[in-house]
This record gives sequence, structure tokens and C-alpha cells, in this order.
Amino acid sequence: MATYKKRGYKPKKEKVTQEVEETFDESQSTTAEVFNTLDDTANKSEEWIEKNSKPLFYGLVAVAALILVYLAYNKFIAEPTQQEASNELAYPRTFFEKASTSAGAIADSLYTLGLEGGDGKYGFIDIADQFSGTKAGNLANYYAGISYLKMKKYEEAIEYLGNFRSDDELLGPTAIGAIGDAFADINQPEDALDYYQKAANKKDNQFTTPLFLFKAAQVAMDLKEYGKAEKLYTTIKEKYADSDQGRDIEKYINSAKYAQ
Repeated sequence: MATYKKRGYKPKKEKVTQEVEETFDESQSTTAEVFNTLDDTANKSEEWIEKNSKPLFYGLVAVAALILVYLAYNKFIAEPTQQEASNELAYPRTFFEKASTSAGAIADSLYTLGLEGGDGKYGFIDIADQFSGTKAGNLANYYAGISYLKMKKYEEAIEYLGNFRSDDELLGPTAIGAIGDAFADINQPEDALDYYQKAANKKDNQFTTPLFLFKAAQVAMDLKEYGKAEKLYTTIKEKYADSDQGRDIEKYINSAKYAQ
């Protein structure tokens, strides 16, 4: 069937073409503006870089120099110092190990040799002081602290153990717990309780955690803080029942309950 067209009808092709051309012109104009903006930004960046080229250069040189100094320090100072400190630590450790299996005056003499050194060799005290920035120097604080604790020199033990830092699973909590032992021995139970709890919370494991929870609970009982003691004992029962402290823990829980 033929479609009727009125006389004078003109197709819309010209109008569509005109709209396309206008859109294209606008697009070209927008694109040109974008490129002009980018050119201006690039020109400004180039001008800024050119203007500040010397400060930038000196800044890069300074950064490179710092990196080289850091690498050189590690290679020629830090690493040799660490190795020297480790070598020095071997001498007093032999006395510490012998003292651990001895008793009485003999043990005290061996601990003293470990602390003070001899025959031109450093002891723990000197290593902690002379190599304070090294791992061995840090470890010397631990050995010195434990040595003083065994010799019943509690203030010195607290000082050196307090200078020791470690995230080791066992060594970290043990050092903190040893400070608690020192405070307990000089009849400062509040401080002892605090450090036992810190030691228990330092690292969660089946050895040090129940051990120091139990010590904390015992001190809490002495302080007549029976509710706290019961909670500490109960934590051992619920989480560390297979530990040495967990075996007979029920009787300690009952003791704390009946004391309240």
C-alpha cells in the first residue's frame, strides 16, 4: 500500500545531519578545551620543575645519601657489633648455666662471675651496657636480671628485667613473671599481682599463661581479693585444664568461693 505524502513534504535528513554536525562541533570544541587544559597544566608543571630543578636534584641526592649511609651502617657497624656482642655473650652464659645446676655459695659465685666477667672478658652487666642496641645486649639484661633474682638481689633484678624486651613466646612472659617474683619476695604483693597478670597476658600458650594466672590467683588470695582469685582459677579451668596448674584447679576454685 502506497504511503501518502503531502505536497511540499521534505524528509528530515537535512535536520538530522545538521544536529549531528552541531554535536560533532561541540565535541570537537570540548576535546580542544580538554587538550588546551592539559597543555596548560603540562606547561605549568614543566615551568615548576625547571624553576625547582636544583632543590629537587639536591633532595634526591640527599635521599640517596641517606640510603647509602643506612646500608653502610648496617654492613660495617651494626652487623659487626651484633656479631661481637654475640661472641662476648658466650663467656658469661657458661657460668649462668653452671650456676643453674648448683646451689648455695657455689651458685652465687658462678652467678657473680657471669654478671661481672673475668679474665678480660665481659660479663652480663658490661654487655648490656656496651652493646645496648644489639640483640645480645638486650638478652644480657635478661640473664643479669635472672642472676640477681637467684642471688636474692631483688632491686637489681627488677631493674635489669625491666630493661629487657622480647616478643618470644616463652622468654617474654617469663621475664615479666620474674619481675612479679621479685616483687613477691620483697613483700609488694600488689605489684607482684600486676606483673603476674601482665605475664599471663603477654603470650597465650599452655605453659606460661596458666603458670602466671595461678601465681596471680595465689597473690589475690593473700590480698583477700577472693573474687578476682576465683576468676583467675576459673580461667585456668576453662582454658588450660590440661596444664600442670589445671589438674587440681577445682579445689582452688572452691577455696576462693568459700573465702568470700
